[in-house]
Amino acid sequence: MIKNYIKTAFRTLAKNKGFTIINVLGLTLGLATCLLIVFYVFDELSFDKFNTKADRIYRVNNDIKFGGNANTYAVSQGPLAPALKADFPEVEQVVRFRNRGGFQVKKGNQDIQEDMMVYAEPSIFSVFTLPIISGSATTALTEPHSVVITERTARKYFNGTNVVGRVLTFNDTAQYKVTAVIKNIPKQSHFNFDFFISMSSLHGVGENDWFSSNYYTYILLRPGFDHKKFEAKLSPFFKQHAGPALQSILHLGFEKFEQAGNYIRLNLVPLTEIHLHSNRVAEIGANGDIKTVYIFSAIAIFILLIACVNFMNLSTARSSNRAREVGVRKVLGSPRKYLIAQFLTESILVTLAGAILAVIAAWLLLPVFNQMSGKDLSVTPQIISWLVPVLFTIIIVIGCLAGSYPALFLSGFNPIDVLKGKLANGFKGGFLRSSLVVFQFTISIFLIIGTLVIYNQLKYIQNKDLGYNRDHVLAIQNVWNLGKNAKVLKQEVQELAGVESVSLAEALPTWDYSNGNTFFKDRSHDQRGAINTQTWGIDENYIPTLGIKIVAGRNFSAKMLTDSAGLIINEAAAKYLGYTNPVNQVIYKPQDNELKVMKPYHIVGVMKDFNFRSLRDNVTPLFFSLNGSSGAFIVRVKTADIPLLLTQIKDKWRGLSPAQPFGYSFMDDDFNKLYNTEQRTGTIALSFTSLAIIIACLGLFGLAAYAAEQRTKEIGIRKVLGANVSTIVKMLSKDFILLVLIAILIAAPFAWWAMNFWLRSFAYRQNIQWWVPVIAGITAIIIAFVTISFQSIKAALSNPVNSLKSE
Repeated sequence: MIKNYIKTAFRTLAKNKGFTIINVLGLTLGLATCLLIVFYVFDELSFDKFNTKADRIYRVNNDIKFGGNANTYAVSQGPLAPALKADFPEVEQVVRFRNRGGFQVKKGNQDIQEDMMVYAEPSIFSVFTLPIISGSATTALTEPHSVVITERTARKYFNGTNVVGRVLTFNDTAQYKVTAVIKNIPKQSHFNFDFFISMSSLHGVGENDWFSSNYYTYILLRPGFDHKKFEAKLSPFFKQHAGPALQSILHLGFEKFEQAGNYIRLNLVPLTEIHLHSNRVAEIGANGDIKTVYIFSAIAIFILLIACVNFMNLSTARSSNRAREVGVRKVLGSPRKYLIAQFLTESILVTLAGAILAVIAAWLLLPVFNQMSGKDLSVTPQIISWLVPVLFTIIIVIGCLAGSYPALFLSGFNPIDVLKGKLANGFKGGFLRSSLVVFQFTISIFLIIGTLVIYNQLKYIQNKDLGYNRDHVLAIQNVWNLGKNAKVLKQEVQELAGVESVSLAEALPTWDYSNGNTFFKDRSHDQRGAINTQTWGIDENYIPTLGIKIVAGRNFSAKMLTDSAGLIINEAAAKYLGYTNPVNQVIYKPQDNELKVMKPYHIVGVMKDFNFRSLRDNVTPLFFSLNGSSGAFIVRVKTADIPLLLTQIKDKWRGLSPAQPFGYSFMDDDFNKLYNTEQRTGTIALSFTSLAIIIACLGLFGLAAYAAEQRTKEIGIRKVLGANVSTIVKMLSKDFILLVLIAILIAAPFAWWAMNFWLRSFAYRQNIQWWVPVIAGITAIIIAFVTISFQSIKAALSNPVNSLKSE
């Protein structure tokens, strides 16, 4: 019996090749897209789950508001970790990281810049799952100047992994002994360091400072403890330990500190939520965004629904043409259950073909998708283990859903009515089909609006006046390695013909740089007159090189010795300080943790606010001080021959430091990298929106062909009576266009609400313009009309004689 169902199904599908191809192609595109997004989402949701104790590991975060500045930090205080372990029996283990940047590692005569370095405590192996290839977890990182490296690093520097006891030289001076080699950390980790340096090598920097947050602190709770209940204990714990220090520094307790609107709060974030749910200052690595996962998941569901609706719509429409077949079968005694089985067999076969082709298409498109998404996804045995049963379920569910309506509808009719053609006549209206078309185009228009909003926001970001000029600015990397020669390089580069100006400073607006300091309006260090602000050391060329505007006072001058104790503040800082005229006012900065030594600084100028962080954040107070730091080296270029200028600068670099590698970037490229997530989201959304429209149009194309076929005689009669092509096209198109208009009215408000919600993550954003849904609607109408017109014109141009002969 089953063999007969399959044989009959193949015969029927082959007879209607056009509709079969449309169905299979639509399902293939929908399922392939869905599979690619599922791979992406699966990868995003799997971060840090390779740790066997992941469900018990938490990072301690820090929320601080003081001096008019509120921030959420991924780092916490130095003495916090040992105090937590000592005070709470529910804490099984703690581990701290401290990120001080990278070093240059010597390999033969070559110095290689390595940035994936972090200081770590020996307890790292008790908290995280980092399998050791050689060495021992009990002795690794216990001694100063010891280091643990990954397998790829060992092979890179020693051509093997049995390297315990070997020595690595950092920055040409410091030697570190390799005490263990670990397996490469999985890519699905929120940190991916290659060098773990013993924390004892830092000589206790910040170990006892309860008001300086420099450490990443992780705790491992014992089994059975609720982290929320534990988190509630952190506030009284912190006040108990930090209270004496606060009393010593500000001469007040936490009660008065908080009454003034300030706070220091500790909280926990589960390890497995860091990647998608944490976007704090000083994150240990680049995290993802749960909103992107939601957006992609929604797109996958929408596209799959469009493909399924297509299949159901065309299956329902074509089934009416088989009414007589059903009538004859019922007259000949075929039971209803056999008719249902026949329809379901055909649907499942089409779904099976679409699923097989979708798997092949997804596999072929995976490299392209990786390039768009910035991932390195691959089909692994783990993926196959859940992919096969999921696909099998999808085939059965979609096949049964698509075939159930025509099967149940047709098989339930009286055979006499069917053979008289009553069913076929009544099937032309098709409220269900109309509803499904509206549903398809509602989703398509929703996706079009969403894509337009994302691209408008990205365009707004790229074109917004940031308060500084990042164009034609070259940023040279690792200049601090030159030491005193950095100033020599600055002088030599300034003399090059293609250079407009050169500057040395601590940081750039495109960096994720944090250097917070507290200043007071007088020597009494009253918290009501405190301002907590970012403080960057710059030279006198920094402001003109970046085109930052001075709105009051002046820029620094190397000729004025008093500027070494001068400050340039931004408008946000001036507003908070409350001075009518901030220029020449004096504020004080503590020189020690007890605030006993207060150094006076005079404000020499006020600069216009500029975005020195992401446009997701508002501009906060910022101070510039005159400092000879060489963390950032920037060159404003005034030549079109960039390659020649780069060669000249590289030669100057090698003349001063032959062993140090030369690296550079352009500030506009660095700025764009800040919004990689949004750019990738926009690219993927555009690609998948296009696919959604194509799938919807495939269904519309099939329905238009069906509608033209159903009205063959009507078209022939109208042509004989003088109707022209445009009249026939209008007649066949108006019903479908009406459905698209209904879809626009439904989709526009939902898309408006959803995209406004997405835009809230940006402090600086462009409102959704009225023309966005209008363009999306017009686009959908044009696409639908073009799709329908192909079949309509074909029907209108057919010979009316042939039309009137048709049965």
